[in-house]
Amino acid sequence: MSAQAQMRAMLDQLMGTSRDGDTTRQRIKFSDDRVCKSHLLNCCPHDVLSGTRMDLGECLKVHDLALRADYEIASKEQDFFFELDAMDHLQSFIADCDRRTEVAKKRLAETQEEISAEVAAKAERVHELNEEIGKLLAKVEQLGAEGNVEESQKVMDEVEKARAKKREAEEVYRNSMPASSFQQQKLRVCEVCSAYLGLHDNDRRLADHFGGKLHLGFIEIREKLEELKRVVAEKQEKRNQERLKRREEREREEREKLRRSRSHSKNPKRSRSREHRRHRSRSMSRERKRRTRSKSREKRHRHRSRSSSRSRSRSHQRSGHSSRDRSRERSRRRSSKERFRDQDLASRDRDRSSRDRSPRDRDRKDKKRSYESANGRSEDRRSSEEREAGEI
Repeated sequence: MSAQAQMRAMLDQLMGTSRDGDTTRQRIKFSDDRVCKSHLLNCCPHDVLSGTRMDLGECLKVHDLALRADYEIASKEQDFFFELDAMDHLQSFIADCDRRTEVAKKRLAETQEEISAEVAAKAERVHELNEEIGKLLAKVEQLGAEGNVEESQKVMDEVEKARAKKREAEEVYRNSMPASSFQQQKLRVCEVCSAYLGLHDNDRRLADHFGGKLHLGFIEIREKLEELKRVVAEKQEKRNQERLKRREEREREEREKLRRSRSHSKNPKRSRSREHRRHRSRSMSRERKRRTRSKSREKRHRHRSRSSSRSRSRSHQRSGHSSRDRSRERSRRRSSKERFRDQDLASRDRDRSSRDRSPRDRDRKDKKRSYESANGRSEDRRSSEEREAGEI
């Protein structure tokens, strides 16, 4: 990596995606599912084991130091709970490594000669001392690089003691096995990184292994996994407590409401007075509405009565005139009918008398009938006039 690329990565890690106004890098957020949550927490195995013989290559998800800086800034104000995703990722990776370790152990058990349980325990003791010496030597190198000479000298003293114990354990192991079998290289699988270790490896070989990037990387991953488990357990416990607290608050509020309702039921006077006030207010409002409706009805009734009286008076006048005209017409028709009937009877009588009597008698009778008819007409006229006067 060039110096310019290193400087860019450092600025991204410190300032985030918006350090120089680059909008193209802000298209994806750290909360996106495509972003590696283990990378945000600085524990992705693809980054930790990069450059070792177990290099996993490039991660399938997005790795960006600027997104990690954005997450670190945002996590101060809000808990995104990405530790759970990272824990699941590391658990699956470590489980895969443990399966490979078990497979390597089975393969060694099939290829190497069978030894007794006592001899196996002595060989295991030698391996444990080798591992201890290797770890101490790696620590000495680290302290020397940091310039802590006194601490590194103390660790070297511990290394010498472990070497003395190793020599004694090797002597015990050698005496318990025949010479031909002792010369055979006995291998052991490292429980941390699943690498092969020899029983007769020298200190330099052990220091290179236990201080190497592969072994330390697995130690870092396993320690990070334990830390994530602890953090997740604490956060889950905290959430459970908050949930329990909210539930208790709800139950307390419900109990308080129930207690208030019971107190109201125990004091019926208060409840009755309140109910009485509510009923009185409702009745008053209903009475006001009823009054307003009655007033509006009275106004409409008055208006209708006035209009109906006017129309009745007009119709009465019209009906009076029409009834008078009809009565006059009826009287005229009646008088004309009676006149025609009388004339018809008189003519019939004249015909009969003319047949029976002399002409002189017929003349007398005719005069008499004419006189009577004239008197009848005058009487009819008088009766019709009297009827009209009475109607008026």
